[in-house]
Amino acid sequence: MCGIAGFLADAGAAVHPDDRAAVRRMLDRMAHRGPDAEGLWEGDGVVLGHRRLSIIDLSPEGNQPIANEDGSVVAVVNGEIYDFGPIREELLRAGHTLRSRSDSEVVTHLWEDHGEGLLARIDGMFALAVWDARTRTLLLARDRVGKKPLFHRRTRRGLAFASELHALVRAFPDEPPEPDLAALDEYLSLQYVPAPRTAWKGIAKLPAATAMVLRSGRAPSLRRHWSRPCGETLVAPPEELRAELRRLLERAVRRRMVADVPLGAFLSGGVDSSAIVGLMARASTRPIETFSIGFPHADDSELAYARTVSKRWGTRHHEFVVSPAMTTTLRSIVEHHGEPFADSSAVATWYLAKETRSQVTVALSGDGSDENFAGYRRYNPARWAGIVDALPRGVRATLARAIAAAGSRVHSDVADLGAALGDDEAGRYLALLGHFGAREKASLYGPAMRALAPRATELRFAALLAESAAPDRVRRLLDLDFGTYLPDDINAKVDIAAMAHALEVRCPFLDTAVVEFAARLPTSVQLRWRGKRLLRAAVRDVVPAPILRRTKRGFGLPLRRWMTEDLGAMARDTLLDRTARTRGLFEPAAVEALFADFAQGRGSPDRLWTLLVLETWFRAFEGAGATLTPARTSVR
Repeated sequence: MCGIAGFLADAGAAVHPDDRAAVRRMLDRMAHRGPDAEGLWEGDGVVLGHRRLSIIDLSPEGNQPIANEDGSVVAVVNGEIYDFGPIREELLRAGHTLRSRSDSEVVTHLWEDHGEGLLARIDGMFALAVWDARTRTLLLARDRVGKKPLFHRRTRRGLAFASELHALVRAFPDEPPEPDLAALDEYLSLQYVPAPRTAWKGIAKLPAATAMVLRSGRAPSLRRHWSRPCGETLVAPPEELRAELRRLLERAVRRRMVADVPLGAFLSGGVDSSAIVGLMARASTRPIETFSIGFPHADDSELAYARTVSKRWGTRHHEFVVSPAMTTTLRSIVEHHGEPFADSSAVATWYLAKETRSQVTVALSGDGSDENFAGYRRYNPARWAGIVDALPRGVRATLARAIAAAGSRVHSDVADLGAALGDDEAGRYLALLGHFGAREKASLYGPAMRALAPRATELRFAALLAESAAPDRVRRLLDLDFGTYLPDDINAKVDIAAMAHALEVRCPFLDTAVVEFAARLPTSVQLRWRGKRLLRAAVRDVVPAPILRRTKRGFGLPLRRWMTEDLGAMARDTLLDRTARTRGLFEPAAVEALFADFAQGRGSPDRLWTLLVLETWFRAFEGAGATLTPARTSVR
């Protein structure tokens, strides 16, 4: 795990001193990602920078940027290449000279032999940049599931890139970016900004499983180097599928236990993390270090379940309780993300990573299971949608109106779902997320936001669903979540929280072989009355029965309780003060109405949290282009 940054000057130009300084500023802002070493390399028109967190080969020979034998190919890599051992042996047999045992060094030599084909040869989590001085070619790429981030922006003199968005925003003080209102509209629908957008105009995320190639004098080219398989369904008896999944998970866990530093595991008390801990315990000769986060009220917390798993496997268990007062770290979390990010589990994950890093440098987690094995509650309604769609249009419309009317008296989420019954798959998906829908936006938005294209997120997600070759609604939603929610929410949250504390997090459920196997499973073995049917069967001997039987719950903050207490007063003071009002994004009366609905038990605390995070982002980046008042508001 590391941080990378760089700059490529426009064709024929040398690196300007200001751009060299910008790369240095980016590295300084990402020092938390790599406290063990720093490297800066400059060639003809290019600068590459690296901050190192030493995991494999702790010697100076593993420092980056790292070059091939004659220095014509130079790379910086953030992440881990899990299959580097066999690749290294192959390269040595082919006559290459490697100076270290580092997994990252194989990248430069694979480029020599395979060019862009190197991305098909490596399996791991990574964001990388490779410079070939012979052809003046720069390759930027992200791993298959988007575990490691990479951002890029055009400047007056070339292209800059970095592992963290805030570093790229602040690296060029004479070119401050402006907020992208269309991206903020998507954020309000999703609680995150989906790739390739960021919350800033002119700055983009490189999507997962994507390579960008820049050659002298040519326009940049983008291509996907891997796609999650879909369409072809595995046909085999359930016991064979169960055995194969178990074999793949055991292999994925073993691969991720390779490290030259102390290693442990996140343990939430759910099926996913409990399965990982059980498989780790079986593969290890020493007790596993496990780490859990809880909340002050027992009914909000999963610590009791985590203790059950710890006792079953004799782990060295560590617990930490997050209180409402700890939301004061919200500004730091938002600054690290560089854009608004309202998944409230980011706060718990931040503290979990901090406490874990006090004992170990690498932790395994259960992330990625829900997107592979249909773990979210929203997948079951997708199965029922076929029945609704089969009804005559008039009957369907009457049913939708009835549920929407009933929901308006009970809860706005129910009203949204009822209204969405007449919609397509994308409309239903967004309604089930329960964030700001078109109905809330219509009353909430001020003039600048109202000028945006209506239902833009819904249309984009409808296009993504249409691209899926999956044979049924559930598997199409799995494809959608895998391509959006997983990389842009789950993986982004974990990367920021972990790397802020120099912790590497590895996810066995996101192993390529596991992902490709899960993508071909029929819905019938994945989902019955609840999700992860096959996974539960595959790990039933390593996960205690009470954990297997319990209902899934998220890792988010107990926002309803906290918003009723002190956090609600803080949110109200922030969102309705003069600074927030003068931005002109939202109608103050509509914001007041959100608080009133919540006080009467009708509104969602997540919507208030989403607005609070957005305003916190504006205040954190004032001076970096984030000032927005009616006089300056424009839509492009």
